[in-house]
Amino acid sequence: DALEQNKFILYQQTIAPLSEGITEGCHYEILLRLTDEKGELVPPFIFLSAAERYNMIDKIDRWVIRNTFKWLSHHPKHVEKLGVCSINLSGKSVCDGALLDYIKEQFDEFKIPCHKICFEVTETMAVANIDVASVLIRSLREKGCKFALDDFGTGMASFGYLKTLPVDYLKIDGSFVKDMINDPIDSAMVGSINEIGHVMEKQTIAEFVEDDEIKAQLQKIGVDFAQGYGIAFPAPLENLAT
Repeated sequence: DALEQNKFILYQQTIAPLSEGITEGCHYEILLRLTDEKGELVPPFIFLSAAERYNMIDKIDRWVIRNTFKWLSHHPKHVEKLGVCSINLSGKSVCDGALLDYIKEQFDEFKIPCHKICFEVTETMAVANIDVASVLIRSLREKGCKFALDDFGTGMASFGYLKTLPVDYLKIDGSFVKDMINDPIDSAMVGSINEIGHVMEKQTIAEFVEDDEIKAQLQKIGVDFAQGYGIAFPAPLENLAT
């Protein structure tokens, strides 16, 4: 019903640089909300899990891609200030052989600069579908798109896969970040992921940054970007209209 009746709402959450040396413009991740019969927002973990269960998640991915591009095309002044707009892709979408052509069609229709779009795929999904994911990533990066590995660190055996996955960002899994002040092991994990990412010439993004103390520790370690309630709460994409 939400797809047919256009009940989804695009939200965004800021991804902020932790170093003054990083100046890339406005950077955020696209998030999704759904409005129910009463007009109230439904948390994404409720409807996204249902969408995956009933094999509809790829249709939602396409809705998000098309409507994000459409919104950007209607706000050219915002696009001028935009550094990176990040869009999530599910495992089902990545394994869909028609997705690449669909994304290319959206770029052609809405004339969005490819280098301003970053696609996020989870680490576990990318590793589980390494061959298909690599083809998609390489093809879109050839057009200028960026890629991020989301929830990185949940499958630590996959460090070696970074050599074959040409991504631009590693998003350090929030389960390590949120407790890093009180847990030296989590802090060491964040530091290790950050160091390996930099050795491989990838930028790092810490998720679940909930307060200034965590932010300061991440700056000390040298993480490039931070995302979480301590940086900015999710807000409607429309709020960025200029």
